[in-house]
Amino acid sequence: MQHVTSRQNALVSRYRALAGGTDRSRLLIDGVHLLTDAVAAQIPLIEAVARLDALEDGDIRLLLDRLAALGVDVRSASPRVMEALSPVRSASPIVAIGQRPPATGDVYAPAPALVVCAVNVQDPGNVGALVRVAEAGGATGVVLAGQSADPFGWKALRGSMGSALRLPIRYPAHPARAVDEARRRGCRVWATTPLGGRPFEEADLGEPTFLLVGAEGPGLPRHILDSADALISIPMAPAVESLNIAVSAALVVYEARRQRHSSLVGRSSGGQRDGHGLAVPGRS
Repeated sequence: MQHVTSRQNALVSRYRALAGGTDRSRLLIDGVHLLTDAVAAQIPLIEAVARLDALEDGDIRLLLDRLAALGVDVRSASPRVMEALSPVRSASPIVAIGQRPPATGDVYAPAPALVVCAVNVQDPGNVGALVRVAEAGGATGVVLAGQSADPFGWKALRGSMGSALRLPIRYPAHPARAVDEARRRGCRVWATTPLGGRPFEEADLGEPTFLLVGAEGPGLPRHILDSADALISIPMAPAVESLNIAVSAALVVYEARRQRHSSLVGRSSGGQRDGHGLAVPGRS
């Protein structure tokens, strides 16, 4: 295993380019948890670097063995070099570079679709959290439209806790064209707005659903609101103007999950559930 001791090594430049967003052809994967998820998601990995004094850690040792078995170029580095490779304030013990997942997944499958479309959400941490709650709540995919942050930048990727490696994501997308495609795929288009929309608990989210959400503060542009089939609002105390985008999306996505679960329970004979907590019809 090659050991890197100089911050002038070309390896450092590659990682810094990814951390700075100047190279969008690959992924910067930071930390044991995210790298383990990348391996599980079968993301093609190019290289990995571990801090020299972390090589004796059992979890890292097992991970490095898996990487070696996959033919990944693995190196060690001094703590000072790791500080340059890892983008977080307290450098992670292992980092890697991988190929970006192709944007070819079907965000509308399986039926009934539940697609979350973020418009102009520029904060990468919010984008990552949005993708995470979408996967957790059973959404079929995420569309990132307009000026939304790159879901595969290192901040968003860490914020998603690996969900971006598993959930189908369409990025970048034009908002109006995304709405048109959703209708062609049979979805009802809902747009979130702080005031004037139907309470989210009263919306029929059991049908194929395309949910438009905007950045905290400005929300969705007027023309996007006007393009929706209906508006949906989350009740808030008078002093609160808006909710964090991931919180808003989570409330609506989990309401959709609740409605769909209730519908399946009503149709099922045995009430057994699948791995997502949804009732499975026809089992007893």
